[in-house]
Amino acid sequence: MSDDKTVKIIFFGDIVGKPGRHAVRDFLAAHDYKNYFVIANVENASHGFGLTEKNYNELSEYGIDCMTSGNHIWDKRDIFNYIDNAPKLLRPINYPKTVIGKGSAIFDFNGLKIGVINILGRVFMNLMDSPWELIKTEIAQIKEITPIVIIDFHAEATAEKICFAKYCADLGCSAFFGTHTHVQTADESIINNMGYITDAGFCGAKDSVIGMDYQTSLNRFLTSMPERYEIADSTSLQINAVEVEINTDTGYAVAIKRIFSSSNEIEEEKSQ
Repeated sequence: MSDDKTVKIIFFGDIVGKPGRHAVRDFLAAHDYKNYFVIANVENASHGFGLTEKNYNELSEYGIDCMTSGNHIWDKRDIFNYIDNAPKLLRPINYPKTVIGKGSAIFDFNGLKIGVINILGRVFMNLMDSPWELIKTEIAQIKEITPIVIIDFHAEATAEKICFAKYCADLGCSAFFGTHTHVQTADESIINNMGYITDAGFCGAKDSVIGMDYQTSLNRFLTSMPERYEIADSTSLQINAVEVEINTDTGYAVAIKRIFSSSNEIEEEKSQ
């Protein structure tokens, strides 16, 4: 569905290391997303953990309008030096208010204002401020400015994601993307006028363990020792993403589509 009163969003699941960055670069180059608002979760974009300033600038050049994150956002030390000068980058909003960076923002895009909130779950995660009352207040404040509100909920437990999504839908959210588990779920739907998916998946090495090298992952499970994770070295890359179309007057989602693409498919599309 498309008309003059809708805006299209594409959301890329967790970008994992250089393979993920290059997969997104090639995918965007192979498609016409000029009139889409492009969001990507980037907390694993720099060798699997955190985001360097160099990689922030690199991803910006690829055409990403907003970057969300999660529990690994602080894993590269230079984040503390540049996050307050990185207008596209969000850290989870339920860190204490004294923490640097911002957890939500309103972006200007093609004459529209688009609100984006990044927030962490609490089940099986480090204990954060409760997202429930916080999100209620934040959505209300954004909706005073724009009806378009998008959420990246970075969380482990499926039940928490589903319940929190329904709560956000009742509060008037436009689109809700679950992240963190790196496995794309097949439950994209529109819930109470809100586009929803439990997990958007990940972008990176297809032949891997959620983007990481199989052998080092296996060693950790076999020995229970804290062996350093390594990014998978694979010639086959994958894209996991979700497209949502939103009515600009109401903020209601009118269409949603889940995307899976492999590097072979991306190269074929670039050559056409």
